[in-house]
Amino acid sequence: MIEPKSLRTVFMGTPEFALSTLQGLIDFGVNLCGVYTQPDRPKGRGKKLAPPPVKELALEHGIAVYQPVKLRAPEAVEELKALAPDLIVVVAYGQILPKSVLEIPRYGCINVHASLLPRYRGAAPINKAVIDGEEETGVTTMLMDVGLDTGAMLVKRAIPIGPEEVAGELHDRLAVLGREAMEETLQRLCAGTLEAVPQDDALSNYAPMLKKEDGRIDWNQSAKSIHNLVRGLDPWPGAYSALNGETLKLFATSAEPGVSAAPGSVVGADKQGVKIACGEGVLVVRELQLPGKKRLAAADFLRGNPLPEGTSLDS
Repeated sequence: MIEPKSLRTVFMGTPEFALSTLQGLIDFGVNLCGVYTQPDRPKGRGKKLAPPPVKELALEHGIAVYQPVKLRAPEAVEELKALAPDLIVVVAYGQILPKSVLEIPRYGCINVHASLLPRYRGAAPINKAVIDGEEETGVTTMLMDVGLDTGAMLVKRAIPIGPEEVAGELHDRLAVLGREAMEETLQRLCAGTLEAVPQDDALSNYAPMLKKEDGRIDWNQSAKSIHNLVRGLDPWPGAYSALNGETLKLFATSAEPGVSAAPGSVVGADKQGVKIACGEGVLVVRELQLPGKKRLAAADFLRGNPLPEGTSLDS
């Protein structure tokens, strides 16, 4: 048996997704000897340096914070070694851990990954699961190795994905689930019952980091596929088309059977939504946004931007 308070632990994470797990470690009672996060970045119109969410939470609890520009730099590795961690917990840190770091803790480096591994490896598993129309996803704690999300699996937790659920909503639910999975992992580690199960590489898919151009809509696709794309890219980067030469972002959609019309053309528009013909079916859009404007409900958008039947949204 291992007493949590004797488990010297370093946490590595940066965005809001990591906060729930960090708070879980604090509540579990491990000896948090340091938190690693990305350097402060310029934010907002004033471009003032802003700390990552993880840094703010760590400082609130009086935990030492380290922000190396490059974790693999020899001086950064030596600094980490000096902390003598028994365990490193990683959640969306934003840097690849080199072999020199992976070998430091006696119990290894454990990552909370937002997918039911080996299903989706890579930077954007939450978005990819929604875009692909998956009905279930979850989190996996994994013993990290030098590969990209290829390490042996420790604990899995699954949840259903709602048919209208967007990536941002799923993100928040998985963050909480990640905390639960990590707590179970720690309980098993402390009890000496933690088992590692190798992944089957043949079952893996890659979910690359998102780019703005990933949101470009191909209206020749089915309404269902486009609906999933919209959900998977909400809130960022957003799925988009074009209206009168401007980028038009689309949100809060649904797919339904529809009349035969040119893909990308408006076949109806009222306060309930804008209906757009697709390669198969019709996409109903309930919220729209033009550059520099607020995201508006269809009724409010149409007051200033009428969309007569036959209007073409260029893909």
